[in-house]
Amino acid sequence: MNKTTFTALAVAAILLSGTHAALANTTTTAGSASADATESAPQTEGEIRKVDAAAGKLTIRHGPIANLDMGAMTMVFRVQDPAMLGQVKEGDRVRFTVERVSGALTVTRIEVQP
Repeated sequence: MNKTTFTALAVAAILLSGTHAALANTTTTAGSASADATESAPQTEGEIRKVDAAAGKLTIRHGPIANLDMGAMTMVFRVQDPAMLGQVKEGDRVRFTVERVSGALTVTRIEVQP
């Protein structure tokens, strides 16, 4: 291997390692941004119409869901944490957050309103 080839390979290795570090930082930042999105996603008001513990789903009549650009309707949602199913019952007025998780509309936060 001549000196010019060696120098070119060394420079390429240095540049690629810098690109790898930049990509690693981007991935970490994107992961943090996703966590921040969950914290700041708007809550929607709704009423529990059905609790389906076996399927891990809630049927909720809800107002508009701004972060999903969805109008008011009644629909079925997965829950992120099965413990949420024990916190609510049919007829409860709730405030909840819905996000798209692995392609499915999922309740990520829920609280019963007085």
